[in-house]
Amino acid sequence: MPKITKVPRADGPRWRFTLNLGRDPVTGNRVQRVYTYDDPETAERERARLTGELPDAQKADPRKAIVNDTLDAYLASALFERAENTRVSYAGALLPVRERLGRRKLASLTKADIERLRDWMLTEGRRRGGAPGTGLSPRAVQLTLGRLKAALEMACQEGLLRRNPAEHVRMPAVRKRPGTTWSEAELRAFAAVAAADRLAAAWRLSLLGMRRGEVCGLRWSDVDLDAATVTIGRARVLVYGQVVEKTPKSERGYRTLPLDAAAVAELTALQLAQLEEQEQAGPAYSNSGYVVADELGASWHPERYSDEFARLCRQAGVPKIRLHDTRHTANSLMAAAGVPDHIRAAWCGHTVAVNVSTYTHARDEDLRQAADALSALLSDPA
Repeated sequence: MPKITKVPRADGPRWRFTLNLGRDPVTGNRVQRVYTYDDPETAERERARLTGELPDAQKADPRKAIVNDTLDAYLASALFERAENTRVSYAGALLPVRERLGRRKLASLTKADIERLRDWMLTEGRRRGGAPGTGLSPRAVQLTLGRLKAALEMACQEGLLRRNPAEHVRMPAVRKRPGTTWSEAELRAFAAVAAADRLAAAWRLSLLGMRRGEVCGLRWSDVDLDAATVTIGRARVLVYGQVVEKTPKSERGYRTLPLDAAAVAELTALQLAQLEEQEQAGPAYSNSGYVVADELGASWHPERYSDEFARLCRQAGVPKIRLHDTRHTANSLMAAAGVPDHIRAAWCGHTVAVNVSTYTHARDEDLRQAADALSALLSDPA
């Protein structure tokens, strides 16, 4: 049974334990889940429940179990206390399995069945998000097969299957889309135009590498102008078109970032502007408490924030990149300036491995520097 440990925090202690969940079916890495509670009694109760409860599928007759039952049991187990967007993602990824194989007897499932499912998804499995009957992306198919493999592995562990028929099914290859970044000149051009916008402070936070959801989810209670910091602990994101507020997926996502003088000045100006708007609007002002709010105090929809970003790109005459690519830009410029990997990772709220492999990009000027260095070495008569 996992040990419960007391974790001191500035706002009071927490009680935590870690469960080992086996191996990730896609990466092979060990998977652990950390559970944190406000009091030791809740931690004890949840530890007992999580380590002692058996899914209903485990008690079922293996001869009668169907694929849908296994998927239901897997989702109930895998999604306990997961974020809303993760729950929707997992459930959505398994919809093609339910359509093609859901009523099949679990014990009758074969590797060939899953390969046919894979091929059908790649050629005609789309039901939403595009023309129905067209193929899904390799990435979408990977997600489905990964979740199915995990569900079948759980069935093996519970004695419902003797072997996992998805074990040796080949995944479709995914071509990773590289992030697009701005040059320093392009970044400055956008920043100059954004500085005149009503939400100049928010655009500066985006240019500093904060995610769209983090900027849209930032409240004034998270901003300390005296200490020149912002504390990130929530994000406003879209889940199937609905705006939901969620907490970070990992402890790394919770972070307090120092602000430069320009950011403090712009946040101060925005706060004063909102106070004036509240006074002018009177009872019509909603006072949502969000930094990114309209003239009546209502929070912005994240898509509106992206649309305004595109407008400012056109106004600044810079290439229109994804709003999320400002995060790639900030990280790459920090790398070019010599900021160490572990500090960039802490700033962005993820691991060093993710930071280096996903968010750090070599710019043209970086490649020129490499070419000059190699040229000097090859030209050295010594």
